[in-house]
Amino acid sequence: MHYHKNDHGNLPEREATPEALYASRREWLERAGLAAVGLIGTSFVGQALAGSAGKKVERAPLKFAKDANPPKETLTPLEAVSSYNNFYEFGFGKSDPAQNAGGLRTAPWTIKVGGKVAKPKTFDVQKLLNASLSERVYRLRCVEAWSMVIPWVGFPLAEILRSVEPLGSAKYVAFRTLHDPKQMPEQRIPGFPWPYQEGLRLDEAMHPLTLMAVGLYGKVLPNQNGAPIRLVVPWKYGFKSIKSIVGIDLVETPPQTTWNRLQPDEYGFFANVNPAVDHPRWSQASERRIGEFQRRDTLPFNGYAAQVAQLYSGMDLRKFY
Repeated sequence: MHYHKNDHGNLPEREATPEALYASRREWLERAGLAAVGLIGTSFVGQALAGSAGKKVERAPLKFAKDANPPKETLTPLEAVSSYNNFYEFGFGKSDPAQNAGGLRTAPWTIKVGGKVAKPKTFDVQKLLNASLSERVYRLRCVEAWSMVIPWVGFPLAEILRSVEPLGSAKYVAFRTLHDPKQMPEQRIPGFPWPYQEGLRLDEAMHPLTLMAVGLYGKVLPNQNGAPIRLVVPWKYGFKSIKSIVGIDLVETPPQTTWNRLQPDEYGFFANVNPAVDHPRWSQASERRIGEFQRRDTLPFNGYAAQVAQLYSGMDLRKFY
């Protein structure tokens, strides 16, 4: 899931993963911690999840709070974060999404959440976006490998899931991207199972590090980064972090996911970062950060082992890749 260096510092598509890898290091948890999650319950995000109109807020750029301000990892410049992307609905080259996604209409935008729940709901993303950008509810510093270090703005997915009251039969969460070939030109290509779909186990989805991101660098998400709302699961390979979400369903059995359906021998359902297991076509033992030439070791669960390894206790992580 990592890249091999070439003479120009760029990576041929055949060596690239279908999406980037997100993670951070333990130091983020020490600085920003999970205390930020506690803001959700009484915040404007809480009101938005409950369906309250709340107050109108101006979407101004954020400043990092001292406890979220950042340690030794150097942030990848916004220009790189927003210009080197995988978003195949807008093209298969790394620069294609930035060039082609500008026309995507991201407002109004709703997410329908249903399936095995007591209270299915439709959420107005604008309210969630305003709430997150105004109150700085949850800031996550992630590594995206090739790799990048990104300050995300958002809130835990668990807040949405609790609000719809999952039934006892709900074991998994299925996600679906917008399907609109008029706006997403590559969706006109036959043979690819559009729309893009992903899935998590329910306990993974409820983990406080599983983020619904609505911004980065204190600003609204650029279209090419998955506007207006996307998933970020920092201990998994990035193709799990589905963009431009319109549907979430709680289900009983593992949902079909796009890359697992297309190439099951290469992309498993869990997609946990495991440097000891190579991709069939390249090593995953090291990563190369954008702007650097020296490779660094990939950490199990991308440095989140202390927080998430217990979710997979007793599982063979070579078999369930």
